[in-house]
Amino acid sequence: LPNILSIEEIDTILNIIPNDKPMALRDLAIFEMMYSCGLRVTELCDIKTTDILWDSEMILVNGKGDKQRFIPIGPIARENLKNYLNHKRPSLADKNHNSVELFLSQNGRKLTRMMIWVLLKKWTEAADLQKQVSPHTLRHSFATHLLEGGADLRSVQEMLGHADISTTQVYTHLDKEYLKEVHRTFHPRFD
Repeated sequence: LPNILSIEEIDTILNIIPNDKPMALRDLAIFEMMYSCGLRVTELCDIKTTDILWDSEMILVNGKGDKQRFIPIGPIARENLKNYLNHKRPSLADKNHNSVELFLSQNGRKLTRMMIWVLLKKWTEAADLQKQVSPHTLRHSFATHLLEGGADLRSVQEMLGHADISTTQVYTHLDKEYLKEVHRTFHPRFD
């Protein structure tokens, strides 16, 4: 089963990242985007500033096999993204004028997958979360929380960029546990 975080654990990580420190603005925008959009870490690293479609509140993602998809960006992620774009990205971009990527390192270059791992580890430890958390954990949590909230499997498949719906069905495991609990609680033939 995929490793997932509860909504409370996600909140704990995101709330520990200060929104008044320059590099933390970037980090907060990164992890809000990953959780809001269910992005793969490589997809996040490849996002360009032009891929954010502000008017439609969507992001254009280039996924596996060069397949493009549009994913809604939630209001909290949009707000954090605007803060980063207005208050931190310009100074990072000044260091390397060729940078078209949305999220930049301290030297103004494209972030790597490993940098994202390191940043997530830093903030997970700061939040004192006693769990192994990877960027993919945020993606798993995104899918699970949507399905638990009542989203249909097909929509979640589309947002995740899964070619085959059976890949997305892995995230329905919690729904089955919930169904068993409901059955146990309410069926007359349980003592």
